[in-house]
Amino acid sequence: MASEIHMPNPVCLIENKDRKLVVHQEALQLLSGIHQPVVVVAIVGLYRTGKSYLMNKLAGKNSGFPLGSTVQANTKGIWMWCVPYPGRPDQTLVLLDTEGLGDVEKGDSQNDSWIFVLAVLLSSTLVYNSIGTIDQHAMDQLHYVTELTERIKFKPSPTENSGALEDSAEYVRFFPTFIWAVRDFSLQLELNGQPCTDDEYLENALKLKKGQSREDQVFNLPRECIRLFFPARKCFLFERPTNRKNLHRLEEMEESELEAEFVEQAIQFCRHVYKTSKPKTVPGGHVVNGRLLANLVETYVGTICSGGVPCMENAVLALAQMENSAAVLEATGRYMELMDQKLKLPTETLHELLGIHAKCEDEALQVFMARAFKDDQQQFQAELMQALAQKKEAYCRQNELESSKRCKALLKRLSKELENRINKAFYSRPGGYQDYFNDLKTVAVRYHQESGKGDMAEAEVEQFFKDQETVGRAILQSDEALTEKEKEAEGARTRAEAAEREKEIQKQKQAELEQMMEDQKQSHEANIEYLKEKMEKDREKLLEEQNKMIESKFQEQKALLEAGFQDHAAQLKEEICLLRKESENIRRQDWITSMLNAASNIFSSVLPVLIKGRVRCNRRHKH
Repeated sequence: MASEIHMPNPVCLIENKDRKLVVHQEALQLLSGIHQPVVVVAIVGLYRTGKSYLMNKLAGKNSGFPLGSTVQANTKGIWMWCVPYPGRPDQTLVLLDTEGLGDVEKGDSQNDSWIFVLAVLLSSTLVYNSIGTIDQHAMDQLHYVTELTERIKFKPSPTENSGALEDSAEYVRFFPTFIWAVRDFSLQLELNGQPCTDDEYLENALKLKKGQSREDQVFNLPRECIRLFFPARKCFLFERPTNRKNLHRLEEMEESELEAEFVEQAIQFCRHVYKTSKPKTVPGGHVVNGRLLANLVETYVGTICSGGVPCMENAVLALAQMENSAAVLEATGRYMELMDQKLKLPTETLHELLGIHAKCEDEALQVFMARAFKDDQQQFQAELMQALAQKKEAYCRQNELESSKRCKALLKRLSKELENRINKAFYSRPGGYQDYFNDLKTVAVRYHQESGKGDMAEAEVEQFFKDQETVGRAILQSDEALTEKEKEAEGARTRAEAAEREKEIQKQKQAELEQMMEDQKQSHEANIEYLKEKMEKDREKLLEEQNKMIESKFQEQKALLEAGFQDHAAQLKEEICLLRKESENIRRQDWITSMLNAASNIFSSVLPVLIKGRVRCNRRHKH
């Protein structure tokens, strides 16, 4: 079901104020209200390069993000616009427009780097916007890409001696796809005298130099970073949309007033973004919705403001803790909501209640599995199992209380005449015991004919007979119509009937205990089955990430070999071999089996608690 998105205009998500980054809570609330997967497209680039125009086009509008018409950078911080995704009703497009990098008025370029880092961390598609051509000057302006491993950590404790580029495969797991948008491109699009595509132009600009001089290293570094960090990349070359005098009124101009070539290029750009952009995910392949994205924003900005370096693994683990706790609460709430809807107390039998419980528990498990992620020790799933077991036990107790209440009221109504006769000493006469016995039997017969008493029916009627024992013995002993021998025989018969009733009650309780144990067995099996299904899906996501890294390494190795960089290519070959071995280990079934066995032990330690409670309950009935 599509979410209702009401954002007529962009809002400031992260403000760059007094050299500090401040998250706007109103924007977070808007973001948190989006329950769909989000596709996040962020744009970065130098100030006054027309970034906002492209973002407005992606939003399907001519205006929205402020364009400005002077050299002063207009967008301070990061602005957000959440709009329906064209052609994908089950997803939301989140557009992030960042303040222009290199604004001389800011004086301090420190936040430029952090704005770039946040755009990388938060987006699933990153657009870098520049003007003119992709030359060394353009590469120098994109120096932020060479600082990424200093400002983003994948793990809290990186491997010793691991260099920025050596860890590129880990970053590829969660870095966005990369689009370089070159504005006001006026050169002839050709290489070596032959026409070329936009993408070929970019790849040619990313070629490395073979030398080992300091100059060559400086030349190669940003290119290596782009090649390794962003293996999925695309280039769009845009002509100037109109003459310089009209640029200030660009958002007011009709498409017919703009250069036709530029209009077509903008259309192709938007089509490409819509077609290729994917939902934002975190390592492990878990898809991010608006609520999770809001948490990531707070986590990253909080880390930066405290002087730390954002760590992807720590952020994901913190996110998982919050989400998994919330998943337990949501699943438990859903279980109680369904039970309250479907359960009419008292149920005729425990079996009926357990059947309703099983269906509600199954739906609650689905709710949990859909939201939870990285619950590697099954801590939260076990917590859910225990919570549902306790809720089930509470419903069982409530069911017994309602049944007892109804049975007692019924017995009180049916035995009213009997009680009146006892109070009036009606049975205190010769032959009175037989009348008492017949009236008592009539009450029992009429009681058993009534439906809807619940599973405490036999226990309550037995208690009723026990409450009558003293009166019954007194009436029996005072009945002068009976001999002592007849009185003894009647007493023995009464005791035998009571013993038989007690035996039936214990038989019922034993059957109920067995039903509870069978229900817990089924619950255990259902939890294991859902966990197995989730693990297999997670394994597929892991393999997809591995394949993505292997493919990026392979393509780069191939390009390096063709360019004659043998040493670089050999190093990549070793890394590819290691990644393939990791993939083989992931494909093996035994690691899932091992984890399922461990989970089974954890789940088994949770379930017996309820069984013990039922045994104590049975003992109370017995005595």
